[in-house]
Amino acid sequence: MTHEVETQWMGKMQFNSLVNGHTIVMDAPERVGGEDQGPIPKPLILTALSGCTGMDIVAILRKSQKEVKDLDIKVIGELSKTAPLEYVSIHVKYYFLGDEENKDAALDAVTTSQEKFCGVSHMLRKALPVTWEVNYNGKEIFNNKEINHHEPSVVS
Repeated sequence: MTHEVETQWMGKMQFNSLVNGHTIVMDAPERVGGEDQGPIPKPLILTALSGCTGMDIVAILRKSQKEVKDLDIKVIGELSKTAPLEYVSIHVKYYFLGDEENKDAALDAVTTSQEKFCGVSHMLRKALPVTWEVNYNGKEIFNNKEINHHEPSVVS
């Protein structure tokens, strides 16, 4: 099985990608010659991660017959300071609203997504740290950013 995306230059800095029959418009801001008709490409990696893990979580919760009222996912990609500008770490913040009795199920769904199912997260972790935190009804119930975000130590 493969995925294939076709991308067409539309003039100036705009490119349109056809993804499974859906058009995604990418463009650059006016200050660099674009018309700002769509996002720049790099944040679409963060979008793919949020969609992948979000779909996992909804499916896991459905299967376990646990419900949440709301799920909001914020993904922060920290960029390098020099060219080529690339993400050097990614942190995912999950915000759930729901009944207290489903708090553990929500946390388990995030953990299962991140550690077992989300192919985008798995692929990205081969290149950089991906950490996450879980907030349920306004309270942080998990955060592994401090645990996993240390620089590797140099052994002499």
